[in-house]
Amino acid sequence: MNTNTLDESIQVLIAHKDEWAKLSIQRKQAYLRQIIDRQVAVAERQVAAAVEAKGIPQGSALEGEEWAAGPYSAVRYPNLLLKTLDQIITHGRPKTRNRTIRTRPGGQVVVKVFPFTMADRLLYKGFRGEVWMHKDVTIENLEEHKAGFYKQETPEGKVVLVLGAGNVASIGFLDILTKLYVEGRVCLFKLNPVNEYLGPFVEEVLADLIHDGFVQVVYGGIDVGEYLCQHADIDEIHMTGSHLTHDAIVYGVGEEGRKHKQNHQPRLNKRLTSELGNVSPIIVVPGPWSNADLEFHCANIATQMINNCGFNCCAAKVLVLPREWPMTVVLMNKLRSILAAVPQRKAYYPGAKERYDKFVAANKTAEPIGTDQPGVLPWTIIHDVDPSDRTNICFTTESFCGIMAQTSLNGANADEFLHNAIEFCNNTLWGTLNACILIHPKIQGSLGASFENALAELRYGSIGVNHWPVLSYVWGQTTWGAFPGHTSEDIQSGTGVVHNAFLFDKPERSIIYGPFRIWPKPAWFVNCRQAHKIFPKLLRMEAQPSVGKILGIMRSAITG
Repeated sequence: MNTNTLDESIQVLIAHKDEWAKLSIQRKQAYLRQIIDRQVAVAERQVAAAVEAKGIPQGSALEGEEWAAGPYSAVRYPNLLLKTLDQIITHGRPKTRNRTIRTRPGGQVVVKVFPFTMADRLLYKGFRGEVWMHKDVTIENLEEHKAGFYKQETPEGKVVLVLGAGNVASIGFLDILTKLYVEGRVCLFKLNPVNEYLGPFVEEVLADLIHDGFVQVVYGGIDVGEYLCQHADIDEIHMTGSHLTHDAIVYGVGEEGRKHKQNHQPRLNKRLTSELGNVSPIIVVPGPWSNADLEFHCANIATQMINNCGFNCCAAKVLVLPREWPMTVVLMNKLRSILAAVPQRKAYYPGAKERYDKFVAANKTAEPIGTDQPGVLPWTIIHDVDPSDRTNICFTTESFCGIMAQTSLNGANADEFLHNAIEFCNNTLWGTLNACILIHPKIQGSLGASFENALAELRYGSIGVNHWPVLSYVWGQTTWGAFPGHTSEDIQSGTGVVHNAFLFDKPERSIIYGPFRIWPKPAWFVNCRQAHKIFPKLLRMEAQPSVGKILGIMRSAITG
C-alpha cells in the first residue's frame, strides 16, 4: 500500500470539492451525457471480463445477468438524473404531477414514480413503482422534501469514500453517481479486490470526472480500506457489504471492537451510509393457483435464489409457505425441477464453501440439487425449518451463496397467514433490505385495503409484489436501502438509500407491483433463453430510445 498515492488522490478531491458543490447543473449534465456514451462504448468489454471472472459460459443466456446488473443499470440511472436535472433547471425542483401523489390512511404520502417513460410502459407492462415517504412528509410539504442539496445557497463540498461491492458491477458505480448528484459529494472510490478487474472500465466511463478532480479511483485490500476510513480528510463513508465489515469500521476488530460496541464507543465519528444485505424472504400467500401459475412462480423463486450464483444481497433466502396449502408439495417439486435444469456455476465469491458448509451442518434437512464439486456448489434447499427456532442460522445469517431455507406457517385463511408471515419476517429474520410477496389477484382483491395495510406493517426498504424487489434497484426512480431506523449498534441492512433519481429527501420505502403472471417471460428469469440478447438491446434503447428498438426487444422477448 502506497499511502502517498492515496493521500494525493484525496488532496485532488479536496481541491475540487467546493467546485463540484457549486458547479452549474448544465455542467453536471454534460458529465452524465459523457458517462452514458462511454458506458455504451465499454459495455461488451466489461461484460466479457465479468463473464470470464465468474466462470459464465460464453454466449450463454447467463451473460444476460452481467448486462442487466452492469451496463444496463449504469446507463438507465444517469438518463433519469438528466431528466431530473432538467426539471430543476425549469421548475427549481423535480416536478411531481398531482395525479401521481396520494395519501394512505393516517396521512402517509405515496408517490408513483414508475412507469416514467413510454418505454417503461411498453417494456414493463402492468408494473408500477411507488415511494412511500417518512411520516414527517405531508402533501403540503412534499415539495420541501425534495432535492435538498440543490436548494442550498452556499453548498459545502465534502469528500466521501465509496467502498465498492465485490459481486455486482453497477453497485459501486451507481453509489458514486448517487453521492455526486443526489448529495453533492466528490468521491474516492475503492474497488473491492474481488472485482478489481472492473477498475479500468470504471476509470474509462468516469474519465472526465476523474480528469477534473471530482472522482478518484483507488485499489487495495483491507489495509487500504482501514487507512482511508480513518483518514482525517475523508468526511463521509458509504459502503456496500457485510454488517461485520461495518462494525469493524465503526468499532474496530477483535475483543477491542466488541468492547467498543458494547460500551457504545464508536471509534469512527463520521457519517456512514451503508447497504449491508439481508435474509430476504419470499412470502407465498395461499390462493387458487393454476399449474401455469406454479410454473411461472417457481421460475420466479429460482431466479431470486440463484441469480449471480446466489451472491446477491437481495437473493431469496427464506421461502415462507402456508402450512395447510394443498399446492405446497407441487410447488416444491416444480422448484426442484427448475433448479435441476440450471447448470451449476463457479462459486467465485470468497468464503462461499465455508458458509455453505455451516448452513448444511446446522440443518439435517438440507437437500442439494446437483453435486458438490471443487469450486462449484449445488443449489440447495433447506426444508421445513422450524419458524419458532429464532436462532437457526437460516434466519439469523445471510448465506451469500445458492442456499434457500423453506419454512411453513399456520393461517386459517390468506389474511391470517399474511399477518403471521409479516410477524415472522419482522421479528425473526435478520435484515430489512427487501422482501417479496407472491399473491393471486383474486386473493389480493378479496383482502382490499387490508393488503396495503399489510405492506405498511412489513418493515423492509423495498417490497416486491409478485416480482423480485431487485427491480427497485434497477429502475433507479425508486430507492434502494434498508428500512429506516437502524442504529450503529444494530445496523442490520444499513442506513440511508441510493439511486432515488427523483431526489426525495425523506423516503421510507419503495414498493414494486407487478402482474401475477406475465408473457413473454421476464428477461431476468433464470430460464429466459434470450436474456443475453435482450439486455444489450435494452442498454442501447436506454442510451438512444426509439420505437424500433423497443419492437426489437419485444421480438427477442417473445422467443425467450
